[in-house]
Amino acid sequence: MKPIWTELKPLLFHLALFSFVINLLYLVPALFMLQVFDRVLPTNSRETLWVLLAGVGAALAILFALDYVRLRLQHLIGNIVDERLSPPVVHAVVTAAARSPLHARPDAMRDIATLRSLFSANGLTALMDAPWIVVYVAVIAVFHPALGWGAAGAAALMIGLAWLNDRMNRKALDAVQKEARQASRYVEGSLRNAEVLQAMGMTERLLGRWRKQQDEALALQASTSHASVSFSAASKFLRQAVQVMMMSIGAYLVLTQAASAGVMIATTVLLGRALQPVEQIVGSWRVLNEARSAYRRLRDLCGHFKDEPRMSLPRPVGHVRVNGLSFRPPGTEKLALSGVSLNLAAGEALAIIGPSAAGKSTLARLLTGIWQPTIGSIRLDGTDLSTWSRQELGPWIGYVPQDVELFDGTVADNIGRLAEPDSEAVIAAAKRANAHDMIVQLPMGYDTPIGDGGARLSPGQRQRIALARAMYGDVRLLVLDEPNASLDAEGEIALAHALSSLRAEGVTSIVVTHRPSLVAHVDKILILDAGQVKQFGPAGEVMKSMQKQSQAALNERAA
Repeated sequence: MKPIWTELKPLLFHLALFSFVINLLYLVPALFMLQVFDRVLPTNSRETLWVLLAGVGAALAILFALDYVRLRLQHLIGNIVDERLSPPVVHAVVTAAARSPLHARPDAMRDIATLRSLFSANGLTALMDAPWIVVYVAVIAVFHPALGWGAAGAAALMIGLAWLNDRMNRKALDAVQKEARQASRYVEGSLRNAEVLQAMGMTERLLGRWRKQQDEALALQASTSHASVSFSAASKFLRQAVQVMMMSIGAYLVLTQAASAGVMIATTVLLGRALQPVEQIVGSWRVLNEARSAYRRLRDLCGHFKDEPRMSLPRPVGHVRVNGLSFRPPGTEKLALSGVSLNLAAGEALAIIGPSAAGKSTLARLLTGIWQPTIGSIRLDGTDLSTWSRQELGPWIGYVPQDVELFDGTVADNIGRLAEPDSEAVIAAAKRANAHDMIVQLPMGYDTPIGDGGARLSPGQRQRIALARAMYGDVRLLVLDEPNASLDAEGEIALAHALSSLRAEGVTSIVVTHRPSLVAHVDKILILDAGQVKQFGPAGEVMKSMQKQSQAALNERAA
């Protein structure tokens, strides 16, 4: 956030400078009324009136131009905030969601929109105009001390009202925002299971749960809205009452010949202008509070996921070494993996097998560098994965997660990893994955739109396209988590051939699988159980050991 503030400081300075000149020009109408009542009317001087009108007209024209430029500058600052914040925030959101889906922040982009809207709202200019209360009160006091004391008291009341509004509503507004976000996330997350909801008649129950959360948010919002409306109405009432009071004080001074009628009118206008920013702040308090909360959340989010500049590293060969790896998922006390070590030479293939919840998928994510080890290290060609820039490391890694996710676009867009499609590279990746024949049979071949999440494809087609995406480019490390879970017999044969060709090309492959059909195409096998390594070694030796253990178990049961 600091580089953004460095860029915004000159613009905010110019915004404050415009506010300074604009507030100076707002003195002109009050001075005009003073001259009209004290000079023009008593002397019946038309020439003076025309001169005053010309001067006021020029001042108002300058005021209009400066106000227009200030508004344009506000929008420019808002656009700069959006352009500068969006890239790092998207990176931070993706990193947070990849490391822990429970701590994903999909609403971070809304926080950016909230900050951008702040710079086009009246609240920001009101904050810059608020210090001018002191100037206006001082000018009023020059006309008469009694009017100055009255204006000072009125300003103190309005500022006190704004302070009280902040004290009473800040926590409530934060709670409202939190509840509203939770209700929105609940529905958005549940829509991913729309088929289950519809098939088993769970929609009404989902609606009931959402309504309960929504009612809690609405109850908080209602109480907060009542308080905000009350403060807004009170500020308007107080402003009108203060103007009446100032007019009364001015009238009394005129009757006692302590001040002129022009002074009475001018001070009333000046006080109205002085109190207007405070009233705007009270009225815009919700916008200001939301922007403050959004800034705080974005600062914390980006602070946890800083993208530090790193040296470029050479193209990896594919040698993978894991030393004493242990991992504790965020928010839990139990280790998902403990003391895992393995060594793969470049071009070797490893199968990770074991019962459910053994930590296989966790190890796969760690091997891609998505998650960071709690203890131990994962090295690619001797370099710790954490020291690689994700932008540089990504093209060398192919990854197919257990739950395949595709992006809205064409088949070519997905295989090409959302880059500008390189036809030759896309087709080459599809052929490496033995998916080319399947893709050309689609309605528009590689240009077939697949819909959001690949909704227009079957699970098997999605998995084969995801495999082609993983093999796109010059991949040196391939990590596949249950890549044959949705494949038919033809798809499994194609996957086995793809793994064999990768071994011939020197690509290091790691496959998480429950099926024995892929084990025949690997060099080594790692057996995990309860997060610990039970066996690791050449595939033939591990398979013989497993067969002996299985035979011994059968003999024991028979006995």
